[in-house]
Amino acid sequence: MVKAVRIHKPGGPEAMVYEDVEVGQPGEGQLLIRHTAIGVNFIDIYHRSGAYPMAEMPATLGMEAAGVVEALGPGVTGFRKGERVAYASIPKPGAYVEQRIVPAANMVKLPEGISDKVGAAIMLQGMTARYLLKQTYKAKKGDWILVHSAAGGVGLLLCQWAKHLGCHVIGLVSSEEKARLAKRNGCEHVLIYSEGDFVARVKELTGGKGVAVAYDGVGKDTFLKSLDSLAMRGYLVSFGSASGPPDAIAPAALGAKSAFLTRPTLFQYTATRPELVANARDLFKVVLSGAVKVQKPAEYRLKDATQAHADLQSRKTTGSVVLIP
Repeated sequence: MVKAVRIHKPGGPEAMVYEDVEVGQPGEGQLLIRHTAIGVNFIDIYHRSGAYPMAEMPATLGMEAAGVVEALGPGVTGFRKGERVAYASIPKPGAYVEQRIVPAANMVKLPEGISDKVGAAIMLQGMTARYLLKQTYKAKKGDWILVHSAAGGVGLLLCQWAKHLGCHVIGLVSSEEKARLAKRNGCEHVLIYSEGDFVARVKELTGGKGVAVAYDGVGKDTFLKSLDSLAMRGYLVSFGSASGPPDAIAPAALGAKSAFLTRPTLFQYTATRPELVANARDLFKVVLSGAVKVQKPAEYRLKDATQAHADLQSRKTTGSVVLIP
């Protein structure tokens, strides 16, 4: 038996229960992992609240973690006991637990130079930044891009990586403190949501043209303004809904600029083993090179996951959050 954080029904942070669960032994193609650090993300809040319904109850939350291989199931090759590994590409949640059985095909090895805590903090958010910049829209030198929640976990990595690619990055944040952080992490210009109409400021900064792409993880509160911020044939990439899902729009709303709208998810970009390995390899390379620096994650004990969720949901955190078993 090991400790896990589960929900028995959807609700607020108080719906999470720290309790014993049974792990078992790995089967064909599986690994038994002892978690050393567990990532906390907004998708966990969506699962907990019922916005993204869980298939079964009780349910263990969590989409990413790092740890050590404790045992190998039959047929597993390419891994050995004691290796450090990480994941964020398993479609089924279940990371808020001391030990877990996982498919070996969904795991990647952590290279020297990347700690378990950093590995747990960057897998989901870092691989998200990678596919957003290199696949959903192929950002290139000279592009103007708009990044919402630029001081958040994905935002800090995305802005630095975009700057590394030669983009002009406009970041949006909720406070002066977060503005300073975003400025230090790749943003050429930083705007604060409460300080007027950001669409007008974006147009001013881009000489009236608008941005090539807007990366919007906020959702309902910013979606239409993000659309208005686009240049001709610009891309609106709606990859999250921190403020709730955006309202529906008619396809004709894209016609004024021949705009593109997409709603991508990480799991569609890491669906095969080669795609997963390529994504993770790019992420580790850019972090190890120093082009993308990872802010020290905020740490909570696994048993304090309730507080971690409350702080993340109220935007008290910057960067990544990890739980330590």
